[in-house]
Amino acid sequence: MTRPRARRHRRTAALFLAPALVILCVLVAYPILHTVWLSLHDPSGSRFVGLANYAEMFTSEDTRRALTNNAIWVVVAPTVVTVLGLTFAVLTERVRLVNAFRLALFMPMAISFLAAGVTFRLVYDEDPNRGLLNAAIVAVHDSFAPPSPYPGATVRAESGLLADEDGAISTTGAVGAGRPVLLPLVGLPADRVPDRAEPAATPAGGPGVRGVVWRDFLRGGAGTPGVVDPGERGLPGLAVEVWRGGELVAETRTDGHGQFAVPELAGGGYTVRLAAGNFTEPFRGLTWLGPGLVTPAIIGSYIWVWAGFAMVVISAGLASIPREAVESARVDGATEWQVLRLVTIPLVRPVTVVVAVTLGINVLKIFDLVMVLAPESAQPEANVLGLELYHASFTQLNTGLGSALAVLLFTLVLPGMAWRARVLRRQESR
Repeated sequence: MTRPRARRHRRTAALFLAPALVILCVLVAYPILHTVWLSLHDPSGSRFVGLANYAEMFTSEDTRRALTNNAIWVVVAPTVVTVLGLTFAVLTERVRLVNAFRLALFMPMAISFLAAGVTFRLVYDEDPNRGLLNAAIVAVHDSFAPPSPYPGATVRAESGLLADEDGAISTTGAVGAGRPVLLPLVGLPADRVPDRAEPAATPAGGPGVRGVVWRDFLRGGAGTPGVVDPGERGLPGLAVEVWRGGELVAETRTDGHGQFAVPELAGGGYTVRLAAGNFTEPFRGLTWLGPGLVTPAIIGSYIWVWAGFAMVVISAGLASIPREAVESARVDGATEWQVLRLVTIPLVRPVTVVVAVTLGINVLKIFDLVMVLAPESAQPEANVLGLELYHASFTQLNTGLGSALAVLLFTLVLPGMAWRARVLRRQESR
């Protein structure tokens, strides 16, 4: 090629590359350099402060917590998403309606993190009547440990009964055989009284220790406290204990009228006690968005969104595996687990590494999901660099500190981006 022709080709190439180069300088290079410049100045951007913003950033408790949470994100989220993506990709090769299965798993990618955050605020709601996850946990828990029948029930002042610290209710004076024991309870809503409850009645005299437990309340405040009035209902199914001298001597339960009897007891000096298990508050699930669980909960929602992406990418990698290698392993007697561990995973490892690194870069920049999903009371515990950058720049109006955090975030993301670009360039050259 002659020299004038070569120059003409270079000018043509420069002409086509110039718009992209201008856009790159305006939208990428200049913002990076300007951010570095701002990070070396005070919040107003008018006074040079050197590395003071970086010193404040690394000595701040909020930044250290954000770095810790980002480290948890980088270790946990890409690993779990990649493993699930590989698992789903392998399973889709063995199920019918594979396209429908992949569509269902990939569908969360079609919604924004804002919508995902709002959705999971409902999933993680602490009230099991609204929160899906707590509703499932409470249902499983109650199938093994049924809830107490009368949570929140207590006694009136000057009723002759004592509400113990552990929640149990007991008589304060000695109880003797043959004399009915009255155990009036209050603080129990009408809808908590079972349908099988019958009208309460003072038990007739007889041998042993006898008594009645009832809801001592009538609408409008009618009736006499401590007395079984017409219209008041007994409380069935209560566990009743009889103690004497520090020893448990008998146990029974109340019937439909709230009455109980232990006819074999004689003498006096007894204490009647309603066990604490009658009144404990029911299990309400976990506080998923509280300070202790907020970061794992948000990571769980992130996994739900991105597992489909990992599955699709790894499925493409599985499709490129030579079928001969897999069939040869099966012919040689390898089990399906051995084929997966010794053939499939090694051959698809480059794809899984790319997926894991891509997700690692993505979670370092995580912001919107944490901002939407974490309540304000738990945001300090869920803090990440992106959220700390936002608060420093737009809540505290400290552009210097916010820019320093942006430089730190860019520095952390840069190695992964460089490695990803190198891999892509290597693949293109092949």
